[in-house]
Amino acid sequence: MHNGLIHDFPRIKRDLAFAVDPALYPAIEGSTDSELFFYLALTFGLDGDPVGAVERAVGLIETIGRSHGIDNAINLTVATTNGEGMWAFRYASDGDARSLYISGEVETLRAQFPDNPIFENVSDDTRMIVSEPQGSLAGVWHEFPQASSCCIEEGHSAIRPFTPANPA
Repeated sequence: MHNGLIHDFPRIKRDLAFAVDPALYPAIEGSTDSELFFYLALTFGLDGDPVGAVERAVGLIETIGRSHGIDNAINLTVATTNGEGMWAFRYASDGDARSLYISGEVETLRAQFPDNPIFENVSDDTRMIVSEPQGSLAGVWHEFPQASSCCIEEGHSAIRPFTPANPA
């Protein structure tokens, strides 16, 4: 999931595309900033180090952006999963990223939405990531801080600062 944009993407698209691992490049089918961002993250190790890969991809985008006179190259909320864990990110070069929330206990969501089959069919360890909080029950949704990442595994979540990194 990617909500956001690479500012002035057409100006830096070529430079970003050349940074994609040549073995991955043929799999790119579209022309969106989201798809290219995904392939940059794969290039930088998304499979083994999701946080580091996204930090390096964002660092590259900001570096290339600055080389083209773009001071605030990226604004994003991103989530990715390997089927067992999930990682989510909230970041913007200008410090004003779009909103991102993580759910608290699923039991509380079930109490608020007793007729919603989604909440009936997930385990108690489930956490949900949303752009905007659903419902009004206090304490259910927790906003990610600006410039943060979150790892969710086996019902536990940990939010930490997110800092773009030099991919070199």
